[in-house]
Amino acid sequence: MTQPYPVPPATTEPLGSVTRILALDPAADGGNGNDAFTGSSLPQLSGRIYGGQVVAQGLLAAAATMVDDGDGPRQPHSVHAFFMRGGRPGQPLRFEVERMHDGRSFSQRRTTATQDGTPILTMISSFQEQQDGTEVQLAAPDVPNPEELTSGLEIFRSIDHPVAKFLGRTTAFDIRHVEGNIYLRPSRRKQGHQHLWVRSRGTIPPDATQTVHRALLTYMCDQVMLEPALRSQGLSWRSEGMSLATLDHAQWFHRDVDAGDWMLFVQDSPTSQGGRSMARAEVFDSAGRLVSTIAQEGMIRTPTATSKGGGDWAIRVAEGDDGGSIPTPSS
Repeated sequence: MTQPYPVPPATTEPLGSVTRILALDPAADGGNGNDAFTGSSLPQLSGRIYGGQVVAQGLLAAAATMVDDGDGPRQPHSVHAFFMRGGRPGQPLRFEVERMHDGRSFSQRRTTATQDGTPILTMISSFQEQQDGTEVQLAAPDVPNPEELTSGLEIFRSIDHPVAKFLGRTTAFDIRHVEGNIYLRPSRRKQGHQHLWVRSRGTIPPDATQTVHRALLTYMCDQVMLEPALRSQGLSWRSEGMSLATLDHAQWFHRDVDAGDWMLFVQDSPTSQGGRSMARAEVFDSAGRLVSTIAQEGMIRTPTATSKGGGDWAIRVAEGDDGGSIPTPSS
């Protein structure tokens, strides 16, 4: 039976909740030669499983099947995932891994996540042995330091409402926008780019491997990836009647990640059409090293003259609490 990938639990909350949810269990029928694991989900206000969680769990399921051939552990360098259905947080998840290829330097795995036998996500991840090579990268932009910016936690905690309290208590990452957030209202200008800093709330255990740090970045990034597309369309997380869902996710890891370090997201959205929007991000660490590149396509639909829209992302708060609603960007 293949053993789950080791994810050491963080001792502080809410980061501890994330590390515990990423630690999968062996499937009961794993002894028949299957690389299969089970997992659960964190509660979400939307009633759907948070997509970043499933991709991170799928990545760790694939990592559990890596075999060290004496040249050191193979670490994930790319992930390509497709979301097929929304998952239900109260139902268990099953992750089945197919060992597609093991070469001299690279290994590929296909992971399928299911609930009640129905696929909700499929993904292919690739792993590489640590190897030397020429170092070239883009330079990080000059932006204000995170200490100069307002934390999203301060915004949630400033509003006396159960939803705001929930977000302020349960979000495991501190996010600070350079151009100002779009939690409660749209950006003043329709522009398809933004910069933000992020790091974990709490100390990541020192024995967490590089694969765990990369999985934590994958977990976190789905919260903010489509924000440049929302900005370009004059939307916010509280826009009434908006339907939003991640369709696919592609991510590359270039250098070691420290999820406990401040990381700078440089994001843009080059196009939106047909109810679909494209978004990209380059992620730098605090030393200016490019550690990851991410791309997503998402569905963003808003009410029109002939359609009221199919979603309700706005969660209403009392009159006087900054005009209307608290978003659920981690849903």
